[in-house]
Amino acid sequence: MEDINTWRDLLNPELYIKMGGFWLILFIVFAETGLFVGFFLPGDSLLFVSGIYAVDIIKETFGSTGSDFLDTTILATAVAIAAIVGNQVGYWFGRKTGPALYNKKDTMLFKKKYLYQAHDFFEKNGALAIIMARFLPVVRTFMPIVAGIVKMDRKQFVRDNVIGGVLWSFILIFAGHYLDKLFMDQFGINLKEKLEFIIIIIVLVTTVPVILKFVFGAPKENPKLEDEVLDDLIDKEK
Repeated sequence: MEDINTWRDLLNPELYIKMGGFWLILFIVFAETGLFVGFFLPGDSLLFVSGIYAVDIIKETFGSTGSDFLDTTILATAVAIAAIVGNQVGYWFGRKTGPALYNKKDTMLFKKKYLYQAHDFFEKNGALAIIMARFLPVVRTFMPIVAGIVKMDRKQFVRDNVIGGVLWSFILIFAGHYLDKLFMDQFGINLKEKLEFIIIIIVLVTTVPVILKFVFGAPKENPKLEDEVLDDLIDKEK
């Protein structure tokens, strides 16, 4: 059995696949938005690497269907459901707690600044924010909470949540599965032997834009962001 020895191991998606397989993958995907503590865990890279191992994962869990496409579809569908349910829990939590979260003190697993950043993203991108946030680490963890706090229409949220969850899971899992096949067939390259390199690329592609936005975006002290926005949210709660 694999062990987690360092914080670096927490970023290795292959470790989770070998430790818990199908069910641990679903739990991590759900926890990222449903429990709000998974933003530091691999998200995009976990799905991509899961796609590479899709046939093995389904075979070990349920037994192979005999079709690579069907096995991969089963995994992507299950992940999509876990992602959708997680977002719905986040939305419900946001509606119930309201602006109280903005007064919560920062902890190791909760950073208030992420709420403000997610709120800005929501305000800028409107309804598409729920779909777009799926592909942005950290933002996707707090976006459903913000949507609940600002009382986004439930039907609209469910629609965008389903679209985003399905796109995110199917694109990344199928990309992992079929790129692995493509590189093996065309170039004789086994992506399973290049996972560290692949993970680094995925992390850079998905996190660098977010980091740049956070660093060079809105000023750290923004009266409108921290005072007027909070007042508006409190008014909506009344």
